[in-house]
Amino acid sequence: MESKSTKYILGIVGILLGLLWLSPFYLMLVNAFKSKKEIFMGVLGLPEAWSFDNFVEAFIDLNFVNSLWNSVLITVVSVLIIILFSSMAGYALSRNKSKVSAAVLMLFVAAMLIPFQSVMIPLVSLFGQADMLNQAGLIFMYLGFGSSLSIFLYHGAMTGVSVSLDEAALIDGANKFQTFWHIIFPLLKPISVTVAILNIIWIWNDYLLPSLILSEESATIPLKMFYFFGQYTKQWHLALAGLTIAIIPVIVAYFFAQKQIIEGVSEGAVK
Repeated sequence: MESKSTKYILGIVGILLGLLWLSPFYLMLVNAFKSKKEIFMGVLGLPEAWSFDNFVEAFIDLNFVNSLWNSVLITVVSVLIIILFSSMAGYALSRNKSKVSAAVLMLFVAAMLIPFQSVMIPLVSLFGQADMLNQAGLIFMYLGFGSSLSIFLYHGAMTGVSVSLDEAALIDGANKFQTFWHIIFPLLKPISVTVAILNIIWIWNDYLLPSLILSEESATIPLKMFYFFGQYTKQWHLALAGLTIAIIPVIVAYFFAQKQIIEGVSEGAVK
Protein backbone atom coordinates (compact mmCIF):
# COMPACT_ATOMS: atom_id res chain seq x y z
CA MET A 1 0.00 0.00 0.00
CA GLU A 2 2.84 2.32 0.89
CA SER A 3 4.68 1.58 -2.35
CA LYS A 4 1.56 2.42 -4.40
CA SER A 5 1.13 5.76 -2.63
CA THR A 6 4.82 6.50 -3.14
CA LYS A 7 4.55 5.79 -6.86
CA TYR A 8 1.43 7.98 -7.02
CA ILE A 9 3.24 10.88 -5.34
CA LEU A 10 6.30 10.45 -7.54
CA GLY A 11 4.06 10.41 -10.61
CA ILE A 12 2.44 13.69 -9.60
CA VAL A 13 5.84 15.25 -8.88
CA GLY A 14 7.09 14.06 -12.26
CA ILE A 15 4.11 15.60 -14.05
CA LEU A 16 4.57 18.90 -12.23
CA LEU A 17 8.29 18.97 -13.04
CA GLY A 18 7.48 18.17 -16.67
CA LEU A 19 5.01 21.05 -16.86
CA LEU A 20 7.57 23.33 -15.22
CA TRP A 21 10.17 22.32 -17.81
CA LEU A 22 7.72 22.85 -20.68
CA SER A 23 6.51 26.24 -19.45
CA PRO A 24 9.29 28.30 -21.17
CA PHE A 25 8.52 26.57 -24.47
CA TYR A 26 4.82 27.33 -24.00
CA LEU A 27 5.54 31.02 -23.36
CA MET A 28 7.86 31.22 -26.34
CA LEU A 29 5.51 29.49 -28.77
CA VAL A 30 2.29 31.19 -27.68
CA ASN A 31 3.75 34.68 -27.65
CA ALA A 32 5.40 34.15 -31.04
CA PHE A 33 1.92 34.23 -32.58
CA LYS A 34 0.84 37.40 -30.77
CA SER A 35 1.17 41.01 -31.74
CA LYS A 36 3.33 43.35 -29.70
CA LYS A 37 0.23 44.81 -28.04
CA GLU A 38 -1.12 41.38 -27.06
CA ILE A 39 2.16 40.40 -25.37
CA PHE A 40 2.13 43.49 -23.17
CA MET A 41 -1.53 42.87 -22.29
CA GLY A 42 -0.79 39.33 -21.10
CA VAL A 43 1.92 36.75 -21.75
CA LEU A 44 0.12 33.66 -20.43
CA GLY A 45 -3.05 33.71 -22.50
CA LEU A 46 -3.58 32.38 -26.01
CA PRO A 47 -3.43 34.81 -28.96
CA GLU A 48 -6.65 36.25 -30.30
CA ALA A 49 -5.70 35.20 -33.85
CA TRP A 50 -3.04 32.65 -34.79
CA SER A 51 -1.08 34.56 -37.41
CA PHE A 52 2.18 33.48 -39.05
CA ASP A 53 3.16 37.02 -40.03
CA ASN A 54 5.73 37.19 -37.22
CA PHE A 55 7.39 34.02 -38.46
CA VAL A 56 7.55 35.22 -42.06
CA GLU A 57 9.13 38.52 -41.07
CA ALA A 58 11.54 36.85 -38.64
CA PHE A 59 12.50 34.23 -41.24
CA ILE A 60 13.41 36.94 -43.74
CA ASP A 61 15.22 39.22 -41.28
CA LEU A 62 17.07 36.29 -39.71
CA ASN A 63 18.28 35.18 -43.16
CA PHE A 64 17.49 31.75 -41.80
CA VAL A 65 18.49 29.58 -44.75
CA ASN A 66 21.99 31.05 -44.87
CA SER A 67 22.38 30.90 -41.07
CA LEU A 68 21.16 27.30 -40.97
CA TRP A 69 23.57 26.31 -43.71
CA ASN A 70 26.48 27.93 -41.86
CA SER A 71 25.59 26.14 -38.62
CA VAL A 72 25.13 22.76 -40.30
CA LEU A 73 28.33 23.07 -42.32
CA ILE A 74 30.50 24.10 -39.38
CA THR A 75 28.97 21.59 -36.95
CA VAL A 76 29.02 18.56 -39.28
CA VAL A 77 32.54 19.16 -40.61
CA SER A 78 33.91 19.91 -37.13
CA VAL A 79 32.38 16.79 -35.57
CA LEU A 80 33.54 14.53 -38.40
CA ILE A 81 37.09 15.84 -38.15
CA ILE A 82 37.07 15.50 -34.35
CA ILE A 83 35.89 11.88 -34.60
CA LEU A 84 38.45 11.14 -37.32
CA PHE A 85 41.51 12.47 -35.52
CA SER A 86 40.44 11.66 -31.96
CA SER A 87 39.64 8.02 -32.71
CA MET A 88 43.03 7.50 -34.39
CA ALA A 89 44.84 9.30 -31.57
CA GLY A 90 42.99 7.29 -28.91
CA TYR A 91 43.86 4.06 -30.73
CA ALA A 92 47.54 4.97 -31.09
CA LEU A 93 47.91 6.08 -27.47
CA SER A 94 46.15 3.00 -26.10
CA ARG A 95 48.17 0.53 -28.16
CA ASN A 96 51.52 2.21 -27.52
CA LYS A 97 52.36 1.39 -23.88
CA SER A 98 55.22 3.83 -23.41
CA LYS A 99 55.88 6.68 -21.01
CA VAL A 100 55.68 9.14 -23.90
CA SER A 101 52.15 7.96 -24.76
CA ALA A 102 51.10 8.27 -21.13
CA ALA A 103 52.55 11.78 -20.97
CA VAL A 104 50.78 12.82 -24.18
CA LEU A 105 47.48 11.48 -22.85
CA MET A 106 47.96 13.42 -19.61
CA LEU A 107 48.59 16.57 -21.66
CA PHE A 108 45.27 16.09 -23.45
CA VAL A 109 43.50 15.49 -20.13
CA ALA A 110 45.13 18.57 -18.60
CA ALA A 111 44.06 20.64 -21.61
CA MET A 112 40.42 20.09 -20.59
CA LEU A 113 41.10 22.18 -17.48
CA ILE A 114 42.24 25.25 -19.43
CA PRO A 115 39.36 27.74 -19.80
CA PHE A 116 38.81 29.19 -23.25
CA GLN A 117 38.82 32.74 -21.91
CA SER A 118 42.48 32.41 -20.91
CA VAL A 119 43.60 31.71 -24.49
CA MET A 120 40.93 33.70 -26.29
CA ILE A 121 42.91 36.86 -27.09
CA PRO A 122 46.22 35.24 -28.16
CA LEU A 123 44.32 32.60 -30.18
CA VAL A 124 42.34 35.18 -32.15
CA SER A 125 45.48 37.27 -32.64
CA LEU A 126 47.42 34.26 -33.92
CA PHE A 127 44.69 33.17 -36.33
CA GLY A 128 44.28 36.77 -37.50
CA GLN A 129 47.96 36.91 -38.45
CA ALA A 130 47.50 33.64 -40.36
CA ASP A 131 44.44 35.06 -42.16
CA MET A 132 42.22 32.29 -40.71
CA LEU A 133 39.43 34.32 -39.16
CA ASN A 134 36.85 32.45 -41.21
CA GLN A 135 34.84 29.23 -41.16
CA ALA A 136 37.90 27.07 -41.88
CA GLY A 137 39.75 28.66 -38.97
CA LEU A 138 36.73 28.16 -36.71
CA ILE A 139 36.56 24.45 -37.62
CA PHE A 140 40.28 24.13 -36.87
CA MET A 141 39.71 25.74 -33.45
CA TYR A 142 36.84 23.36 -32.71
CA LEU A 143 39.17 20.47 -33.51
CA GLY A 144 41.62 21.75 -30.94
CA PHE A 145 39.07 22.41 -28.22
CA GLY A 146 37.05 19.24 -28.84
CA SER A 147 39.89 16.75 -29.19
CA SER A 148 40.93 16.51 -25.53
CA LEU A 149 37.71 15.03 -24.17
CA SER A 150 37.15 12.97 -27.32
CA ILE A 151 40.62 11.39 -27.19
CA PHE A 152 40.12 10.65 -23.50
CA LEU A 153 36.81 8.88 -24.25
CA TYR A 154 38.22 6.90 -27.18
CA HIS A 155 41.27 5.90 -25.13
CA GLY A 156 39.00 4.60 -22.39
CA ALA A 157 36.84 2.71 -24.89
CA MET A 158 39.93 1.07 -26.44
CA THR A 159 40.70 -0.66 -23.15
CA GLY A 160 37.69 -2.89 -23.85
CA VAL A 161 38.96 -3.88 -27.32
CA SER A 162 41.27 -6.89 -27.24
CA VAL A 163 44.80 -6.54 -28.66
CA SER A 164 44.36 -10.01 -30.18
CA LEU A 165 42.24 -8.41 -32.91
CA ASP A 166 45.26 -6.35 -33.99
CA GLU A 167 47.48 -9.40 -33.93
CA ALA A 168 45.02 -11.45 -35.99
CA ALA A 169 44.72 -8.67 -38.56
CA LEU A 170 48.51 -8.37 -38.72
CA ILE A 171 48.81 -12.11 -39.41
CA ASP A 172 46.24 -11.74 -42.22
CA GLY A 173 48.43 -9.07 -43.82
CA ALA A 174 46.62 -5.89 -42.77
CA ASN A 175 48.60 -2.79 -41.87
CA LYS A 176 47.85 -0.52 -38.91
CA PHE A 177 45.62 1.77 -40.96
CA GLN A 178 43.55 -1.10 -42.36
CA THR A 179 43.33 -2.75 -38.95
CA PHE A 180 41.96 0.37 -37.35
CA TRP A 181 39.39 1.38 -39.98
CA HIS A 182 38.12 -2.07 -40.93
CA ILE A 183 38.24 -3.87 -37.57
CA ILE A 184 38.68 -1.52 -34.60
CA PHE A 185 36.70 1.56 -35.60
CA PRO A 186 33.39 -0.29 -36.28
CA LEU A 187 33.60 -1.63 -32.71
CA LEU A 188 33.80 1.96 -31.43
CA LYS A 189 30.40 2.95 -32.81
CA PRO A 190 28.78 3.48 -29.35
CA ILE A 191 31.54 5.79 -28.14
CA SER A 192 31.60 7.53 -31.55
CA VAL A 193 27.90 8.33 -31.16
CA THR A 194 28.57 9.65 -27.64
CA VAL A 195 31.47 11.80 -28.86
CA ALA A 196 29.33 13.11 -31.71
CA ILE A 197 26.47 14.04 -29.35
CA LEU A 198 28.73 15.86 -26.89
CA ASN A 199 30.45 17.87 -29.61
CA ILE A 200 27.31 18.61 -31.64
CA ILE A 201 25.62 20.11 -28.58
CA TRP A 202 28.33 22.60 -27.72
CA ILE A 203 29.41 23.43 -31.28
CA TRP A 204 25.83 24.01 -32.48
CA ASN A 205 25.01 26.22 -29.48
CA ASP A 206 28.37 28.00 -29.26
CA TYR A 207 28.18 31.77 -29.48
CA LEU A 208 31.45 33.14 -28.06
CA LEU A 209 33.93 31.60 -30.50
CA PRO A 210 31.93 32.37 -33.68
CA SER A 211 31.39 35.93 -32.44
CA LEU A 212 35.18 36.40 -32.40
CA ILE A 213 35.85 34.73 -35.74
CA LEU A 214 32.93 35.04 -38.14
CA SER A 215 31.46 38.00 -39.98
CA GLU A 216 27.73 38.63 -40.04
CA GLU A 217 27.45 37.12 -43.53
CA SER A 218 28.84 33.77 -42.36
CA ALA A 219 27.19 33.86 -38.92
CA THR A 220 25.76 30.72 -37.35
CA ILE A 221 22.26 30.57 -35.86
CA PRO A 222 23.29 31.50 -32.26
CA LEU A 223 25.34 34.44 -33.54
CA LYS A 224 22.58 35.53 -35.89
CA MET A 225 20.09 35.35 -33.00
CA PHE A 226 22.32 37.74 -31.05
CA TYR A 227 22.18 40.25 -33.89
CA PHE A 228 18.46 39.62 -34.27
CA PHE A 229 17.67 40.22 -30.59
CA GLY A 230 19.82 43.33 -30.62
CA GLN A 231 17.69 44.64 -33.47
CA TYR A 232 14.35 43.60 -31.95
CA THR A 233 14.95 44.09 -28.24
CA LYS A 234 11.56 45.68 -27.64
CA GLN A 235 9.68 43.81 -30.38
CA TRP A 236 9.26 40.56 -28.51
CA HIS A 237 6.74 39.13 -30.97
CA LEU A 238 9.40 39.09 -33.69
CA ALA A 239 12.20 38.05 -31.35
CA LEU A 240 10.23 35.07 -30.01
CA ALA A 241 9.18 34.05 -33.51
CA GLY A 242 12.84 34.10 -34.55
CA LEU A 243 13.80 32.06 -31.49
CA THR A 244 11.11 29.49 -32.32
CA ILE A 245 12.42 29.18 -35.86
CA ALA A 246 15.98 28.79 -34.55
CA ILE A 247 15.22 25.79 -32.34
CA ILE A 248 13.16 23.91 -34.94
CA PRO A 249 16.24 22.30 -36.64
CA VAL A 250 17.45 20.92 -33.29
CA ILE A 251 14.04 19.40 -32.51
CA VAL A 252 13.75 17.88 -35.99
CA ALA A 253 17.29 16.46 -35.86
CA TYR A 254 16.66 14.91 -32.46
CA PHE A 255 13.33 13.45 -33.61
CA PHE A 256 14.99 11.58 -36.49
CA ALA A 257 18.15 10.61 -34.58
CA GLN A 258 16.73 9.81 -31.14
CA LYS A 259 16.98 6.04 -31.65
CA GLN A 260 20.67 6.23 -32.56
CA ILE A 261 21.36 8.70 -29.75
CA ILE A 262 19.73 6.53 -27.07
CA GLU A 263 21.34 3.34 -28.37
CA GLY A 264 24.77 4.97 -28.55
CA VAL A 265 24.61 6.38 -25.04
CA SER A 266 23.21 3.16 -23.51
CA GLU A 267 25.72 0.89 -25.29
CA GLY A 268 28.56 3.18 -24.30
CA ALA A 269 27.40 3.06 -20.69
CA VAL A 270 27.22 -0.73 -20.73
CA LYS A 271 30.72 -1.00 -22.12
